[in-house]
Amino acid sequence: MLKLLSPNSAASDRSRRETQWFFAFFLAALFLWGISLGNVPLRDWDEGTRALIAREIYRTGNWLYPTLQGEPYLLKPPLMDWLIALSYKLGGVGEFTTRLPVAFFSACGVPLLYGVGRKLFNQRLPAIFSAGVYLTLLPVVRHGRLAMLDGTVVTFFLLLLLCLLNARQDRRWAVGIGISLGLIGFTKGILVILLSAIALLFLLADRQLGFSDNKNLLPIHHSSFFWLGILLGGVPILAWYLAQWHYYGVTFWQVHFQSQGLNRISKSVEGNSGSPWYYLLELLKYTFPWLLFWFGGLLLAWQNRQKTWGKLVLIGTVGYLGAISVMSTKLPWYIMPLYPFFALAVGANLAYFWKNNKNYPRILVGILGFIAVAALGGCVYFVLADPQAVLIVMGIVVALTMGWAAWHVYQHNRMFIPILLGGMYVALTLLMLSQSWVWELNEAFPVKPVAALIRSQTAPGTAIYTSFAYRRPSLDFYSDRQIIPQDTQTLQELSSTPAYLLLDDSTLTTLQLSDRVALGTAGGFTLIGGE
Repeated sequence: MLKLLSPNSAASDRSRRETQWFFAFFLAALFLWGISLGNVPLRDWDEGTRALIAREIYRTGNWLYPTLQGEPYLLKPPLMDWLIALSYKLGGVGEFTTRLPVAFFSACGVPLLYGVGRKLFNQRLPAIFSAGVYLTLLPVVRHGRLAMLDGTVVTFFLLLLLCLLNARQDRRWAVGIGISLGLIGFTKGILVILLSAIALLFLLADRQLGFSDNKNLLPIHHSSFFWLGILLGGVPILAWYLAQWHYYGVTFWQVHFQSQGLNRISKSVEGNSGSPWYYLLELLKYTFPWLLFWFGGLLLAWQNRQKTWGKLVLIGTVGYLGAISVMSTKLPWYIMPLYPFFALAVGANLAYFWKNNKNYPRILVGILGFIAVAALGGCVYFVLADPQAVLIVMGIVVALTMGWAAWHVYQHNRMFIPILLGGMYVALTLLMLSQSWVWELNEAFPVKPVAALIRSQTAPGTAIYTSFAYRRPSLDFYSDRQIIPQDTQTLQELSSTPAYLLLDDSTLTTLQLSDRVALGTAGGFTLIGGE
């Protein structure tokens, strides 16, 4: 006889399955974000800077007023620096402990996106696909593993969205709204204004400023849980800002908000500029194969613009992408908060394809096939130019994944979707196992050999002047010294003083320092000792 499930039993079974999916995504993300996390050196700029600040906090115990090379650091709030310093205290100073706090919080974004998708779509399938896409987006994984602020900010933003959506049925979730906003502000300062505006626009568009699916619930601003969250999230960051103002005076506001905040909107800070379509090119470069399904997902969102998920995807995509595109300062990681909306749009489109397997565009076959051929070409390149076995295997995996997926699309077989998800996960795992996942390290000389030379020949606290064109925080971190770039004329003047000089071969020849002692050579640089 068939045993009928009671409503309570069915609800319990659904809840158990949701929990299983949530933790499955969490474990999958934790593995991908954590594997070989410390296998390559820290990169410039952000990683080296975060590591320097955190190490000074760890050494000095000065948690309230962080410093960089002994000077006040006023650019960003200290939450992530505190977490890295705590990681140093627990596990020592190194690449793994520098990246671990950021990687952990960034990985938490994957199950949170599943939760957001589950609430938005009210179906499991598009939520699974959305989380799977987010899990296998190269920029999300790569930047989420680096000791930078953006991956963590996105996780806190997803927590904000999840709390907003859940608070419609259960006001207790409203506590998380203020806490999430506080965490965003304590991580990346005024970015909280833009992300808050997007959340507010979504609520207004969805006619849920009171967000209540239950007519007996009071509007959100009347909820004690909401104000408790505002208190818990707002008081710590407000106290920190007031402490900085009291200690540094108006200089703090000028640097923190004006020079490194508002100026980025109207000016190109530190030469980081780009065209209005800069971020569209970033999507084009780094989001395949999911970019193939993004435009269809946006069209689907427009067709479903009266639904909650359609409104959030459209407002989030247009609002955030539009805002960062008109800013004068442009950096690749500014796009990170767009990726949850990107993943939701792609996930919705994949769910549509799953249910309608008679209408697959033929162009998908050609593009996926082209990527497969390009991946095989990449294998040949790796064999000849960068013979890392793991990269060669990665190229083979990508080629097989794209080729197999293209065949299934040609056959109108919806299994191409799990093939792409699984293949991309394996390929990204292999990339993270390699020495090449932080490819920016190839843009300049390796810092570790040079840093080892400096440490062995100079005393702690020594300032060293270099002919290299710009400052490298990673070199400062590994050498535990302050390395200051100077032009040739200044170096010529310094050569008559007891200063230490770090010179490339060309500058060394130009200066003709026959009366100075060379302490050693590493990485194409010679260290000249003080007299």
